[in-house]
Amino acid sequence: MNDEINYKNNPLHGLSLKNLLIEIVDYYGFDILFAYLNINCFKTNPSIEASVKFLKKTEWARQKVEVFYLYEFKNLPRASSEQFELPPRDRIIPEDQAPREPATLSMEDAERLREKRARKAAERGQNARGSSGRGYGVQRSSEYANKSDSKPYSNSNKGGAHKDDREQANKPSDSADKGSDPWGKWK
Repeated sequence: MNDEINYKNNPLHGLSLKNLLIEIVDYYGFDILFAYLNINCFKTNPSIEASVKFLKKTEWARQKVEVFYLYEFKNLPRASSEQFELPPRDRIIPEDQAPREPATLSMEDAERLREKRARKAAERGQNARGSSGRGYGVQRSSEYANKSDSKPYSNSNKGGAHKDDREQANKPSDSADKGSDPWGKWK
């Protein structure tokens, strides 16, 4: 039962998130980090303390920063696909791989990388931000602009709309009764 895995070759072993951020911010600065990682805590009032607070709460962002640390700042060779599926702190770095000089990064390279990601996202049928187009809770303003009988909204009642508007919205439409919308009666 001596199957212990040696994580000590991983540069993240024993490194706190704050010290990791201090190292990469001192070397690259917040501008480069935002350009490459596109995480807002590096753009809007950037500070080490605020970034640590955000990254501790947000696992995907913390992993993104840790991957950047391993493969850009420590300039390690890319992990195998098996190891890449693991979180960065759980990856096993072979003993023959040692950290090298940090990669040289520029704003021009970051822009090219952003454009490449946008092209790939467009090829997958997604928009440039990478959302899947689900639009949870989002209503287009054009839906309201095309209504001819819409009334102005009032702040006098809690719903924000007139009582007549709320009642009309809850009634099934004529098109639902005609069968043009198979889910009309379900709504």
